[in-house]
Amino acid sequence: MEQNLALWLLPIVGLLVGVAIGYLIARSTSPNRTQRQVDDLQERFDTYQSEVITHFNTTASLLRKLTNSYQDMQDHLSEGANKLALDEQTRQRLLAALHSDEHNPRERLNSPVFTEAPKDYAPKGDDAPGTLHENFGLKSRL
Repeated sequence: MEQNLALWLLPIVGLLVGVAIGYLIARSTSPNRTQRQVDDLQERFDTYQSEVITHFNTTASLLRKLTNSYQDMQDHLSEGANKLALDEQTRQRLLAALHSDEHNPRERLNSPVFTEAPKDYAPKGDDAPGTLHENFGLKSRL
C-alpha cells in the first residue's frame, strides 16, 4: 500500500512543483519583456514627434523664404517699371498691372446657368400636338 501511495504522490508533488516554478519564471520574465516593448514604443513615438516638429519648422522656414522672394521680385519689378518706363502713362499702367493681382485675386470660372430645362422632344408647330400628347402619332378615324 505504501508503494502504491508513493507511486501516486511523487508525480503529483512533481507536477505541483513544476507548475510553481513555471509560474515564477513566467512572472519574472514577462514584465521585463512588456517593459522593453513599452520603452521601444515610447522611443519610436518620441522619434516620430521629433520628425513632425522638424518637418513643420522646415515648412515654415521655406514658406518665409518664399514670401521674402516674392516680395523681392515685386520690388524689383516695381523699380524696373519706374526706371525703364518711357513716359508716365506707361509707368502707371505697368505699376497698376503689377499691383492688380494683389488686390483682385483671380475669380474661379463658374459653370453657365441654364434658365430653361433641356427638351426631350423635337420642336413642333403651334397647332401640332406635342410628342407627349395622348393622340400623337395616331391617325384619326373619320
